[in-house]
Amino acid sequence: MAEKGQVRARGASRAMRAADTVSIALRGFAWAIVAATFVFILNNYLTNWLNWPGPMSVLGEGTALAWVQLLFYVAGVAAALAFAYRTGDRPVRADSAIMYGIVNYIVRVSFWAVFLIGTADAVVSFLRVEGMLPGLFGEPLATDLGRSAYRGVWVHFPMLALAIVIATLTRGLAFHWLAFLVVASQLLIVITRFIFSYEQAFMSDLIRFWYAALFLFASAYTLFEDGHVRVDVLYSGFDDRRRGLINAVGAVVLGFALCWVIMVLGMASKSAIINSPLLAFETTQTGFGMYVKYWMAGYLGIFAITMLIQFTGSFLEGAADYRGEPGKRVLQTESAGVS
Repeated sequence: MAEKGQVRARGASRAMRAADTVSIALRGFAWAIVAATFVFILNNYLTNWLNWPGPMSVLGEGTALAWVQLLFYVAGVAAALAFAYRTGDRPVRADSAIMYGIVNYIVRVSFWAVFLIGTADAVVSFLRVEGMLPGLFGEPLATDLGRSAYRGVWVHFPMLALAIVIATLTRGLAFHWLAFLVVASQLLIVITRFIFSYEQAFMSDLIRFWYAALFLFASAYTLFEDGHVRVDVLYSGFDDRRRGLINAVGAVVLGFALCWVIMVLGMASKSAIINSPLLAFETTQTGFGMYVKYWMAGYLGIFAITMLIQFTGSFLEGAADYRGEPGKRVLQTESAGVS
């Protein structure tokens, strides 16, 4: 009897070690994706803003800076794998929750940034179109505020710094307020146009600026709550285990691919669709409109980054569902249907 008990104990121990190995592999893969994402953004800045050669140049000249940029990827992935190995007893769901928290913070910063930048730029645009800037700030500063690069550095960037501080000190997402601001701005245009016969280009620019942010920044949260439209033929009839497998595979095959395509094509060079407007502080051609068009190009980058990290968390959560791990998260859409 004692021998049989020892055999069962050894079998259980081997099963636990195998489970830990699978958990470490899943978590290491997920954190490697997150690390590679942030290294890619760092290298994009170093290459296209600071004129470093780029990691791919190691195939050509192979300068020291190129090797440094390549080693960033190696170090990031190694750190991710080391973290997964050293915390091998952590449940997979715990890491997915951390990734959701990272996305929440990025989106929170983005919300406050578009709110503050949009408000500040609209005020400056109003003063400029009404010819009030020279009287308030003097002719030289009024001229500088008519240049997108100057306004970006001295008006927008301080607002971005303030947004980071506010997002660090606050919690929760304020998409409903952003939606309210879009509606209020549109209502203001209707009132000023049809009652006072007054309308300026910056007013429509502000609505587009905020609406685009609402649409793109809320995508990760919508994925978190499984609120995107799902063409469902079989999924609703599956149990949690099969749903988890579909979600995990779909996140890798479809989600990762979409986000990396956006980032790679959008940041491939200085003339790429995301980098080019940001580098040039690109504006619209309306003359006295808002100078925020280049931020809207950056929205695509924020969308890809947040969705990629969100998909990574969904991958881990789907894997946990497939493995039958406890602690399954209850979605708002599911809890709303509970009587």
